[in-house]
Amino acid sequence: MLRITCLCDRPQRIAEVAAAHVAAFGQLLPEWTQVQAEQELRQHQCDAIPVTWLAEDADGWLGSISLLHEDHADVPSYSPWLASLYVQPSARGRGIARALVNHCVAEAARRGIARLYLYCDAPMLAFYQRQGWQVEARLPLGPLWIVILFIQPPKAG
Repeated sequence: MLRITCLCDRPQRIAEVAAAHVAAFGQLLPEWTQVQAEQELRQHQCDAIPVTWLAEDADGWLGSISLLHEDHADVPSYSPWLASLYVQPSARGRGIARALVNHCVAEAARRGIARLYLYCDAPMLAFYQRQGWQVEARLPLGPLWIVILFIQPPKAG
């Protein structure tokens, strides 16, 4: 059974998650190291921003997602961010990414966030648009052209 937990509650996973993030997203931040990623993740808190959540099942962690004030220094005019969506290759195709995105958007709503941003490259665009995200801008970021998307989380009841 899939459950989503705060990384703060699983500090033993920080090194694994940091390594996965650097491997997956390091192309945009070539100077970023696993040590830096671990330091950043250790600063995350469950009831504040920044925060990272893990998707887990009985076998361990399957994926992660973060809610950040800033995702990249070259795009400071947008905030806050859904960031670092990562699903381990062996767990892909099981709805974990969608569950993590839904969790992050619901948490943004609970925190009173009126507009949430993310960026992705073209292959991921349709995935997010199917979940209601809309295009805000397209721009170069490092070696890639990215699409900045936004969603307005429903107000928490």
